[in-house]
Amino acid sequence: MANRSKIPRPAASFVSAAARKRSARAGCAVPAQGRLANGPPIAVIDIGSNSIRLVIYEGLARSPTPIFNERVLAGLGREVQSTRLLPADAVDKALAALGRFRALADSAGVERLWAVATAACRDAQNGRAFIAAAERICRAKVDVLSGKREARYAALGVVSGVHKPDGIVGDLGGGSLELTEVCGRRVREGVTLPLGGLALQDVSTRSIKKAEKIVRKELAGVRALDAGAGRTFYAVGGTWRALARLHMWQVGYPLHVMHGYAIAAREALEFSGLVHRVDPEILSRIEVVADARRPLLAYAALVLEHVVRIAKPRDIVVSALGVREGLLYSLLGSEERAKDPLIAAAGDLNVLRSRSPAHGQELGDWTDRFMASSGLDETADEKRLRYDELSPQLRELASPRMIDRARVLGCAMRVAYLASAGMPGVLPHVRMTVDHGRLVLELEGEFKPLAGERLFNRLRQLARLIGRQPVMETG
Repeated sequence: MANRSKIPRPAASFVSAAARKRSARAGCAVPAQGRLANGPPIAVIDIGSNSIRLVIYEGLARSPTPIFNERVLAGLGREVQSTRLLPADAVDKALAALGRFRALADSAGVERLWAVATAACRDAQNGRAFIAAAERICRAKVDVLSGKREARYAALGVVSGVHKPDGIVGDLGGGSLELTEVCGRRVREGVTLPLGGLALQDVSTRSIKKAEKIVRKELAGVRALDAGAGRTFYAVGGTWRALARLHMWQVGYPLHVMHGYAIAAREALEFSGLVHRVDPEILSRIEVVADARRPLLAYAALVLEHVVRIAKPRDIVVSALGVREGLLYSLLGSEERAKDPLIAAAGDLNVLRSRSPAHGQELGDWTDRFMASSGLDETADEKRLRYDELSPQLRELASPRMIDRARVLGCAMRVAYLASAGMPGVLPHVRMTVDHGRLVLELEGEFKPLAGERLFNRLRQLARLIGRQPVMETG
């Protein structure tokens, strides 16, 4: 995820006193200022076997917003399997990166910082000494995760960012592969295997044939894969994301959004087989993968191919969220964890950027009534997306049905905007429903003056789309 500045917050004056009164009457809370009540920024430092990363988040929330993200590929785990030691040059590079990360966190006003370390640090004989030095630099305890805890946090990261996940989470790092079954918010105990890209490269002495024998041996009889048939395999980890990015460019996928990118299992099997059998440098668009990650692509592809062959999933879905987000998710209360991540994220963005945060929820409720009365069938996922804003580029991926629903919803929102000016406390009193072949907009009491030719024209556009007669009633 690219670094980006904090989103500017709108001034409190965007919400008028009258709107506040109407919103209070309607039972909607309007923040005094357009900001999230999540406290000061927080940060996580993730000391992995290949990369070390700092992510600063705006606050602890159901869908935490990253405001800074930096990665250094130190390669701590590149010799651990053969020497049982973290390489000296990798240690120096990692400690220098941690010093910068601590300074960046201080500059950002971070008050709570968590640091975790994974396979390389727990397996290396000099791992404890490195962790002691890292703690002095970070001025924070570094939690060296066991394989099972790493598996759990990775799975919770998927739970935190995927709507009702169902399948197996596979977190491929530089040193290890964690496999965990998930169903909704239920996470089973995971397993850890020494199949990370750097570990495989090290123990196989850079031989793909030797690596393939190791992968087959380690994955044989892994019970966690037995539950994968016909479900989704969630791919977590930087090298698998790099592999998916290469596939995305190969097929000309129109969006540059990695999280949620899906590949059919058969296609993933063919593509991963291709990648680990040829020199990656001859693949088209290889430049979209960082130089330091290219040598590991073949090992990541090899592991993915064998996982797909054994587990027989329906598809592979990339998750940009993993251990870091899983850790933060585990710190939330049960009520927060139960929230839909997409709706929570849209709600937070609404608070940060909208004229009136309460209007967004009112708009959802208002379109609920319209859809319920319209006779248009709507799936649970379509309703969920109705509460969020989609990129125009989705037209290239959307079905005719989804495009039709988007047109209807867009026209309905244009009616809502002209009726309310985007302010809270109006839509609960302005009903729009379908009744006996008519699309009826009711403007009564103090809202009668809202009636006008422009508003009626918007109503007529919507009525034409759904095959109804527009009617504006003013009591």
